[in-house]
Amino acid sequence: MIQNGLIVILLAGGLFFFLVGTMGLLRLPDAFTRMHATTKCDTLGAGLVLVALIVHQGFHMISLKLLVILVFIWITNPTAAHIIAKAAYHSQEKPSEIKVMGKE
Repeated sequence: MIQNGLIVILLAGGLFFFLVGTMGLLRLPDAFTRMHATTKCDTLGAGLVLVALIVHQGFHMISLKLLVILVFIWITNPTAAHIIAKAAYHSQEKPSEIKVMGKE
């Protein structure tokens, strides 16, 4: 019962971060902010979902494979974010001005 509760919490957390990343992709104004929102939330969301699957599976060969996938995601997402940001920078895209309340 505790294991199922932990799995539900991890899956709910992963779903939350995937939804926040999707909202950031749709609502943020430029490539830099969109990239930041999606890569951070995607890494954490996928990590939580894969950890939930590892907890569900228990100690098994499949858990080891899921762990390898998780490490692969942790390596590739920041690398992809860096390449996207570098390409946007070299295309002369300007970051949008984000207005802070009280500082017009």
